[in-house]
Amino acid sequence: MTGLSASLIFTVIGLYFLGLFFISYFTGKNADQDAFFTANRNSKWYLVAFGMIGASLSGVTFISIPGAVGAFPEVYTSLTGEPKFKSNIAFSYMQMVFGYFLGYVIISLVLLPLYYRLQLTSIYTYLEQRFGTNAYKIGAAYFLLSRIIGASFRLYLVAIVFQTVCNMTQISIPFWLTVAVTIALIWLYTYRGGIKTIVITDTLQTLFMLGAAAFTIYAISDKMGQSLGEVIHNISSSQYGQIFFFENGWSDPNNFFKQFISGALITIVMTGLDQDMMQKNLSCRNLKEAKINMISFATILIFVNILFLGLGALLYIYGAQIGLEIPTTTNAAGDVSLKTDLLYPVIALQHLSPVAGIAFILGIIAAAYSSADSALTSLTTSFCVDFLGFEKDKNNPDNKRTRRIVHLGFSVILLVVIIVFHAISNDAIINDLFKIAGYTYGPLLGLFSFGILTSRKINNALVIPVCLASPVLSYFLNENDLFIPTLFGTEFSLGFLIILLNGILTFLGLLAISKVNSH
Repeated sequence: MTGLSASLIFTVIGLYFLGLFFISYFTGKNADQDAFFTANRNSKWYLVAFGMIGASLSGVTFISIPGAVGAFPEVYTSLTGEPKFKSNIAFSYMQMVFGYFLGYVIISLVLLPLYYRLQLTSIYTYLEQRFGTNAYKIGAAYFLLSRIIGASFRLYLVAIVFQTVCNMTQISIPFWLTVAVTIALIWLYTYRGGIKTIVITDTLQTLFMLGAAAFTIYAISDKMGQSLGEVIHNISSSQYGQIFFFENGWSDPNNFFKQFISGALITIVMTGLDQDMMQKNLSCRNLKEAKINMISFATILIFVNILFLGLGALLYIYGAQIGLEIPTTTNAAGDVSLKTDLLYPVIALQHLSPVAGIAFILGIIAAAYSSADSALTSLTTSFCVDFLGFEKDKNNPDNKRTRRIVHLGFSVILLVVIIVFHAISNDAIINDLFKIAGYTYGPLLGLFSFGILTSRKINNALVIPVCLASPVLSYFLNENDLFIPTLFGTEFSLGFLIILLNGILTFLGLLAISKVNSH
């Protein structure tokens, strides 16, 4: 590790968290339940918009997206088993980002007005008002499952990086302890102020995250002796600079239409139907400011993703220049696979200046905590409101103590899930994250779509079986190699569009158990 000592690293980390605890102390002082859950609905829209950048990107984007730029997807084959094509992922992720923008527009025009009109604390309360208790509980349960998995994946990735840093500084710390400390720090600065604290801390952490990426680009371009203009030209003219992919049809994982549609759907379900992301939006003072926040955030997000993809291309160009090989891992069977997630940390910590190394460490911490802190808070909010009935019993003096116990309980759950995942995972983090989200968020898409687009009533007793069956059926259809291609008459793979299939199956199931609302 270039010029970085263990004492310097942990001093910087300590100072960083002292800053977070300082913010937590002042924002959490005398904070009541409304402050924890909604920040008293008095958040500044521009702070929410900027802070949401870090929360939506997380450590997954900070490491995986730059690493994925030069990665090759699997060699996709035709139905006869012959190799078909192989290409860099390059800037294809931007196709999904453009889809994100469409999704955010839909959220601002359709979902935000609904949530503000009903004055919701938990967005899943809408399902109770529209359908009944069972739809409400299964919707909230799917969110809890989705967010626990998503937060665990993200924290796992960061814990791996922390372990790498410890190994480089000759410090021996067991993985479980790394994770435990990571989660304990989140709990300490969120357990009092909740979302009121997070709106401020996420703003600070987004600043560190973007600053780290920008400084790394500067450090690499300086090492290469190139100006910013020369760097941009080299990236755009390299094999990594391609954005749009139309050539290979729907079987190509980089296909524009597949990624654009998937991006819009992922945004609608993983932001618009997600308590974690919407809790910040619902803390704005009114609907108008919430809409401004959403569109501003969506616009900034385009440029932020260009920044990270440009960083990724530059990492590969610089790595080739110095003869650096992409990190690999070997599983128990002896199979070697690329670990592109580790390319950024290896270059930042081993091949750049100590300042760049410190910037990277602060960036990855900020990226991880800006998403994990709000995830933990939203899990606590959903469980307290949706399952313990806090909104129906606001004056219960035991609510504050119960909320803190729930907050601690979810911290322990995240710890256990991350350790289990560490024992069984060998796939790319970002692909696993979206793959799992396709199955757990699909029923939410179906429930909310049916509620908004129709006025029909459903059989409350059958809604849970329908919502459990749709992910199972989606999995069967997606994993059956012959069914989807046969149905569409082409070499077709769903990829992230599994969310759409899952949502459609849920919608059709609800239609089958519904009747016309006579009122």
